[in-house]
Amino acid sequence: MARMMWAGGVYLSLLAAIGLAPHGLQPTAAAQGQLRVPRFVVDPLWNKPLPHKWTTGQVSGVAVDSHDHIWIVHRPATIADGEKAASFNPPLAECCIPAPPILEFDPAGNMVRAFGGPGAGYEWPSTEHGIFVDYRDNVWTAGSGRGDAQILKFTNTGKFLLQIGHRGQSKGSNDIQNLGQPAGIFVYPKTNELFVADGYGNRRVIVFDADSGAYKRHWGAYGKKPEDTPLPPRAQIIQGPPPALFNNPVHSVVVSNDDVVYVADRGNNRLQVFTLDGTFVREVFIKRDTLQNEGTVHDFAFSPDKEQRFLYVVDGSNKWVRILNRKTLEIVDSVGGRAGHGAQEFFHIHSMAADSKGNIYLGEVNQGQRYMKYAFKGMGAPANPPGATSTTSNVGRPF
Repeated sequence: MARMMWAGGVYLSLLAAIGLAPHGLQPTAAAQGQLRVPRFVVDPLWNKPLPHKWTTGQVSGVAVDSHDHIWIVHRPATIADGEKAASFNPPLAECCIPAPPILEFDPAGNMVRAFGGPGAGYEWPSTEHGIFVDYRDNVWTAGSGRGDAQILKFTNTGKFLLQIGHRGQSKGSNDIQNLGQPAGIFVYPKTNELFVADGYGNRRVIVFDADSGAYKRHWGAYGKKPEDTPLPPRAQIIQGPPPALFNNPVHSVVVSNDDVVYVADRGNNRLQVFTLDGTFVREVFIKRDTLQNEGTVHDFAFSPDKEQRFLYVVDGSNKWVRILNRKTLEIVDSVGGRAGHGAQEFFHIHSMAADSKGNIYLGEVNQGQRYMKYAFKGMGAPANPPGATSTTSNVGRPF
């Protein structure tokens, strides 16, 4: 009974802290007029040319470490032959050669280190997906390809430390030994736990001890036991009662400083909020009427203030980074909105991270294949508040 009363108190405290709202986002116009939000300007010259004639493919993960170094994981296999012509024997042209999958950059955009790929003692994934650098500077990565059921942990110099799960061994969303094409990774320092958005094959969040890899717990949508039953048609998902199950992929998971877990249910165009133990708190949809299968909630980052007042959400289908008030989960502004390959355009943004200065870093997949910096330029009035008719407005002139 005491445990139930304690859990109920935590639940009520969370509701009070982050606000209780109906399914969906209903921002009020009155609040927008007085709100100041983070403003960003694209820095198109941030990332410097890579050495050794290296080039990168789809950037499937972005992370920032405790030193404000930026890490990406990319997919060398996605580089077209014409872009890796120097790697053939004999070379077909002067440029270029696929870079190792994991790259580290300093805050000025200079490459510091590179490693990754198949090696002794671990199973490298067939399709690289997701990267996270924990509070001890260990580097975690995973894979979303067919058969990928493992997560890998390295030191920041590339020494292999730990593998959780084994390739080809996934037994579904209630398998506690293996993953199912995992997508997102987050290590929470307070509990030293690894939270995994699992993923492209499974439909759950699963938690492990970050040192030993021992299983701790897992849950599906609404904190319930996950199921692998067939999903409804797309048209049904975007209307009517909220879907009872996570959709594929469950794409990202992050934990805020105040112990709140945010899960990107990408295929259902929504995010769900939980306590650390998996108790469901609330959900909101991001542009629920989006029919595109890619969905609208790809990845998260927090603003760097102690309270983490803002939650940033990658909406890849609609070409925006959404800025949410973390307390209310209302959209208060958006960055982007223009499709393309130019300096102020998004093609298929997929992943995101933020540094201690408030800058955000984005990675693109499909034919985008870019990693980009949007520099924090202080607080100001929303540039693209909810209800704005323009989807091409500028968020600031580039450097």
